[in-house]
Amino acid sequence: MVVAAILVVLGVAVFLRSKAPPEVARVLPESDGIIYINFRPVRAFLHKDMRPPKRVPDYQQFVDATGIDWEHDLDEAAIALHRMSNPDGPNGPVAYSMVLAGKINGARLKQWLGTHATSEETYAGRVIFSIPSDGRTVRVAQIGYDMVAVSNTPTPEQIHSIIDRRRTAALPFAGSTLLARHYHDVPLLSLAWGVGQIGLPFSESGAIQIFGFRLPLEDGTTLIASITPMLRLGGQLRLRVEEIAPNEQTAASQAASLSVLANLARGYTAPLGPNPANDALKQLLATTVVIQRHDRVLVTAQLHSAELAEMMGENSQVEATPESGSASK
Repeated sequence: MVVAAILVVLGVAVFLRSKAPPEVARVLPESDGIIYINFRPVRAFLHKDMRPPKRVPDYQQFVDATGIDWEHDLDEAAIALHRMSNPDGPNGPVAYSMVLAGKINGARLKQWLGTHATSEETYAGRVIFSIPSDGRTVRVAQIGYDMVAVSNTPTPEQIHSIIDRRRTAALPFAGSTLLARHYHDVPLLSLAWGVGQIGLPFSESGAIQIFGFRLPLEDGTTLIASITPMLRLGGQLRLRVEEIAPNEQTAASQAASLSVLANLARGYTAPLGPNPANDALKQLLATTVVIQRHDRVLVTAQLHSAELAEMMGENSQVEATPESGSASK
């Protein structure tokens, strides 16, 4: 009986963990939005089609000093987005807190951070390094042998919260209010996803207008976006964006506007010449479907992994910035 009870408990624990958000997301602080990327399947899915990025000298120095190359060593990233009350401040409209997991040489990273930090703080047994960047302070702390926390919020409250939540990360449903409310809406096996209520670029009338069509997105509208592999169609990715509207009437109006916009966009892009970006855009638009379900608007589209990899490869040729490599943004 004891053995059976233990097996039942273990089975329940495994089941709960399989339904839980990723640990890097569970330790994020309260926020207006969350973005998550699982780089391990992304690399496996796209790597054969991608070209290596060019490195700027500062990033190469970071790789040489720490032994960390984020292109190969980063496994997961979760980013919390914090809307700023003063969009004209040093952080702009949004600040971030992020947790990165992967292959990390802690001793070498600590040494590099120590040489670039202007101050250090010890909180709950973790050293937080403060690094100035573009009028802001970026705080960095190693919170596990394979995990680093970074935040550029005006106060240390958010990185303190990450360190505190790291202690309870083993609990399957630990995490922020945003995760508790909306993670169940994220499709299973998503390579990347985002949820949140980040403010949108509204006009003075309080609405977004595209090609003269008004989209009734209100401030604080919740969006859930994801990229998921279509296992039955090798190489195809499913892009999904869901809006939770205030009511069914608003959802119906929004769905109608989006359907018209999709048709207009297909017409505008038809004459574009062939190149990776144009081809990917045309495929997205050709497969775009807009559906209304009660107070929700669902937009789906498909994109081949080779086209996405080509687009990412072209962008990576511009630069692998020291900010993205050294967490000194």
